[in-house]
Amino acid sequence: MNILALACFNTGDRFLQRAKERGARVWLLTKESFLHKKPWRRDLVEDVLAEPDGVTMAQTIRSISWLARTIRFDRIVPFDDVEVEAAAHLREHLRVPGMGDTRARVFRDKLAMRVRAEEAGIPVPPFVGVLHWDDVRAFTERVPAPWMLKPRMEASSTGIRKVETEEQLWQIIESLGDESSNYLLEKYLPGTVGHVDSIVSEGKIVFTEVHENGIPPFDVSHGGGVFSTATLDRGSRDWAACEALNEQVLREFGYLRGVSHLEYIRSAEDGRPYFLEAGARVGGAHVADVIEAATGINLWAEWADVEIDKGAVPYVLPPRRTEYAGLVQCLARTERPDLSRYDDPEIFDRSADPFHAGLIVRSPSHARVHGLLDDYARRFADEFLSVVPHYTLPQRR
Repeated sequence: MNILALACFNTGDRFLQRAKERGARVWLLTKESFLHKKPWRRDLVEDVLAEPDGVTMAQTIRSISWLARTIRFDRIVPFDDVEVEAAAHLREHLRVPGMGDTRARVFRDKLAMRVRAEEAGIPVPPFVGVLHWDDVRAFTERVPAPWMLKPRMEASSTGIRKVETEEQLWQIIESLGDESSNYLLEKYLPGTVGHVDSIVSEGKIVFTEVHENGIPPFDVSHGGGVFSTATLDRGSRDWAACEALNEQVLREFGYLRGVSHLEYIRSAEDGRPYFLEAGARVGGAHVADVIEAATGINLWAEWADVEIDKGAVPYVLPPRRTEYAGLVQCLARTERPDLSRYDDPEIFDRSADPFHAGLIVRSPSHARVHGLLDDYARRFADEFLSVVPHYTLPQRR
């Protein structure tokens, strides 16, 4: 089997390793600017191919079609959120099995996923596309500020702005010019942000983990701070509500196989989880490592199995643990921050990322994990925390 993997950041070594163990051959397509960051495991791939950062989708299709003259690609897998749409375009063009353009759109376009969710009765914060300006004016009259202005096609919290007044909103919209239609406006909903991560095989969810964050990712990425996330109490009503939300979204979005990363906000007003966005990929920020710490399940490796077998062999989830785990992480002022003073036995892993301080903890106790994260977050803010401008990934046009 021949697999084409699309990636920016090097996060998918476990996928590549499992694929090689299964006898598959993998070609990796990335951007030139990422070649000299964390090196790819060349022993796990046939070749690493790099495109210019500003490449268009049409150019990518031509390049991969040229390779397809001699390589029959059986699967196309996007490792990053920004590559989900490109993978769908390539599947359509090369007639490779998997999620095509229409289905991929709701896992990439924040407006499309909200429209689909609202039509299906899934709770979402009130929103409007920045398309017909009378609709935007009616929205601002109906829904009081503040609002969140969100790019439709960016990943996670990239490019999101909090808007406090109608005057500020129209100034921003006017400054966007012809790009304004690529945005949506959403009610700012106070609450706790979290994520649900799943493995899906032939339309059936076979594995789910639910987490909640400390400081919301938007606040961390735009204002600086210490990011944390931890397993939710497995027996709680909140876990059950988030799991049900995830099941409804994946069913209505028609997700057939792979891994998924759903983000939600649990409203401070009514306690309900509201859908924010869904990704057809493994969550970033070491989420997969946190899940492996708590359960022993590695999402990257299992994703490779699901893709390779594609229903020909029934997927069987390996034995799993049901413990708790959490991550605390921040940008650091030094390239290799000294974490030696952190020596609790619950520490499962330490971040090797340059200019980052990060720890993953694991325990059978939910309270112990949260107690450690609270303590570490305070100490990280004093000892390591650095704040830099928010980074935007290169996009295909």
